[in-house]
Amino acid sequence: MGGTAVETLREQLRGDVIGPEDPGYDEARTIYNAMIDRRPAAIARCADVTDVRAAVRYARDSGMDLAVRGGGHSGGGLCMVDDALVVDLSDGLRWVRVDPESRTALVGGGAQLGDLDHEAHGYGLATPAGVMSTTGVGGLTLGGGHGHLTRAYGLTIDNLLGADVVLADGTTVTASAEENPDLFWALRGGGGNFGIVTSFRFALHPVDNVGLGVTLWEPEHIGEVLRWYRDFLPAAGEDLNGFFATLVVAPGPPFPEEIHRKKMCGVVWCSTGATDEESLTKTFAPVAEPARPAFHFATPMPYPAVQAMFDELIPKGLQWYWRGDFFDTITEGAIDVHRTFLENIPSDLSTMHLYPVDAAAHRLGPMDTAWAYRDAVWSGVIGGISPDPADADAIRGWAVDYWDALHPHSMGGAYVNFLGQDEGGERVRSTYRGHYDRLAEVKSTYDPDNVFHHNQNIRPAKS
Repeated sequence: MGGTAVETLREQLRGDVIGPEDPGYDEARTIYNAMIDRRPAAIARCADVTDVRAAVRYARDSGMDLAVRGGGHSGGGLCMVDDALVVDLSDGLRWVRVDPESRTALVGGGAQLGDLDHEAHGYGLATPAGVMSTTGVGGLTLGGGHGHLTRAYGLTIDNLLGADVVLADGTTVTASAEENPDLFWALRGGGGNFGIVTSFRFALHPVDNVGLGVTLWEPEHIGEVLRWYRDFLPAAGEDLNGFFATLVVAPGPPFPEEIHRKKMCGVVWCSTGATDEESLTKTFAPVAEPARPAFHFATPMPYPAVQAMFDELIPKGLQWYWRGDFFDTITEGAIDVHRTFLENIPSDLSTMHLYPVDAAAHRLGPMDTAWAYRDAVWSGVIGGISPDPADADAIRGWAVDYWDALHPHSMGGAYVNFLGQDEGGERVRSTYRGHYDRLAEVKSTYDPDNVFHHNQNIRPAKS
């Protein structure tokens, strides 16, 4: 894309168009995962929906590859592509408007979860979405979305009421239960395959302070803890969420110095029911049942603070490699795998999480949305993470080996946002189970030429 072409696109957009020769190009192409180092032909920082439409049409007319950046949190770096035109929503479309009367939020396609959490919290409201405030609303939602509030209020897509979408031909449509319902079905879990969502409308729920808990056990207790956890949490009330993790303890508060940098297993809890000291003590009394915790901490906390508590620990600019799978149980074989790979954890930030996707997330039927694993109980992710580029091979190798050993104990598919950048089309198909062919038909209606293919791609059905 030469200088003349960049200038032509600049004439059509209100927002900035940044090319390789421009100041700020290297900053503009930087995304959350520092393992990704790609050089797009240009980055269109769209100021509004009209800019998005113009950029899409320009890419089509000029035959350019097209990629889409919302929050830039894609683990596989799918939002930044060599020699492509990147439609960047993270500036002009980063906004949130809350209607407290209807308990809904209208959210721009470039917003981050922290933007939504902050605005909704001002009215004592929230919607389930992720566990980090820097995650992009768009990518998380289109993949399905789970987080601290999932057992209480379902997946993020279960709370999606509508979306405004720029299609591959540059036109705009609204998708909801009443308008373009086939597209609305596909957007709820089908990823970024069908268009560029410029705004989302979400249902909100009464959430103010929540009860945060962190419980850690010595690694030799991982078997007892996982057996207890697999029985305890599914039987607990929907107001209690808790994701299991293997980790190295961060050297800082609230952790005491004697456990700093020690390998541990643990659960990060979030309660929408127990939100004061007395009720938290009662709620978390069972954590001593599998083994005496090495550390336990519980406190009431504003929900946005819970969402942001990992932001400083794992900021933008680290090396990342991840893989995931769904699980309907935690087998004895899986426990052995978790024990082995906790012992061999390759860096202080590398981790494995099991996020619960049961309770309220099971209220919708298997055909109601493109999310194909309504029978899953946990969504697992293995993350090799390090600040040092020299560790890239080690963290990638650990994550892949861990996944290879754990996958036979899984349900076969994964949360689409936890797929790695190099897993191939069969993994995408396994993620959508029997929904794949229906998604391919929707794709053929709204993007028959597969313009939006820099994603976990669903190819259009052949006519």
